[in-house]
Amino acid sequence: MKQKRSLEINKTLCTRDNCSNSNAYIEDLIELGKNFEEDENLDVIERFTSAISSKERLIIINALKEQDRCVCELEAILNKSQSTISHHLRKLVATGIIQGYKKQKFTYYHLYKEEIKHYLDICNQVLAFN
Repeated sequence: MKQKRSLEINKTLCTRDNCSNSNAYIEDLIELGKNFEEDENLDVIERFTSAISSKERLIIINALKEQDRCVCELEAILNKSQSTISHHLRKLVATGIIQGYKKQKFTYYHLYKEEIKHYLDICNQVLAFN
């Protein structure tokens, strides 16, 4: 952290807490931030929530909960173009929660329910209140 900003935060903290020096507290906060930044579970949660952060992708997940589906079925369900569906599928495949496979001339997609449960367990573990 830049020295000027550190002094500004120190001054603000001292006003709040009626202290004369809060350097140790600022150092503790900086260390806390570093620990959060290095927490790999937060990276996992970020990837997962990014993948499901679209209503269309949530609809795809729900459609695949029932059964494996081909792209043309997903096009009909979402009433979207093949290129739009493919964009969403790529995001979901990248997180490992769905996978495509060829069956004759069609590509079908399968939902890995256990992988979603794993991601949700990590979210619950990290974000739950004790």
